Amino acid sequence: MPVGVTVTRGGRILSLKDLFTKNHTKKRKYATITMPTETAKNDVPEGIMTKCPLCKKIMYTKELVKNVKVCLHCGHHFPMNSKERIESFLDEGSFIEINDNMISKNPLNFPDYLEKLEGDRKKTNLNEAVVTGIGAVNGQKIVLAIMDATFRMGSMGSVVGEKITLAIEKADELSLPVIIFTASGGARMQEGALSLMQMAKTSVALKKFSDNGGLIISIMTHPTTGGVSASFASLGDFNLAEPGALIAFAGRRVIEQSIREELPEDFQTSEFLFKHGQLDAIITRTELVEKITIILEIHQPGGEFAW
Repeated sequence: MPVGVTVTRGGRILSLKDLFTKNHTKKRKYATITMPTETAKNDVPEGIMTKCPLCKKIMYTKELVKNVKVCLHCGHHFPMNSKERIESFLDEGSFIEINDNMISKNPLNFPDYLEKLEGDRKKTNLNEAVVTGIGAVNGQKIVLAIMDATFRMGSMGSVVGEKITLAIEKADELSLPVIIFTASGGARMQEGALSLMQMAKTSVALKKFSDNGGLIISIMTHPTTGGVSASFASLGDFNLAEPGALIAFAGRRVIEQSIREELPEDFQTSEFLFKHGQLDAIITRTELVEKITIILEIHQPGGEFAW
């Protein structure tokens, strides 16, 4: 301040520093925000919110589950295990599981194979990568096979092929439609040629079932690859898929290296396959029960229904 000039406030002589200091006697016009402690952070229940990997939006997990695990913002289909599919697809209390006690052996003495199977059994509460049984969709009885990618990535070994074959034969015996949900990384390498044999076994069972007038509905989910996509998954009277599902035999990089060309960005997606005539329809999970009900009603004796 200029020499010889004195500034006072309330009888007190002020320094230069005082001129640029706020009067803290005035009432504050802002709120103090206290950051949560680590203890407080841990009080938030784990899993209460879910972030969509596609659109990055965050939503309540309960709302996502209520919407059959389809993103409320962009329609992305989250993975579902066999238990979740049974609960969302079949009439409540209608499911009766069959052949649930079958477990895989280690025919090739593959190192640590039995230990890995036991680990998956404990983790998933499943004995194998497919669940089969009898249930109902809006009162219409069906035989159902649901592959579960949480068990060995849904890979197809001898037991998976056998359970699917037995389910098809049960549908033939009871004159019921068979619906198969696929989710698989392909044939199980730990069982070698025995796993590849399941491609032929399941395909022959479907051919016999079809010749007897049976209805086959295949619903391909993410991912359906390898020997599964090249056998029973593609042999339905109706070949359907969920949006955005990876459906393929060989991997993208293998194909690109073989043909020395860059493939389209949406190559091997359900949308690409539908565009090129390899699928009959892509059906979102929220509409699946309604659409399957229509198909089942059409194929009842004397059935007639508008799509």
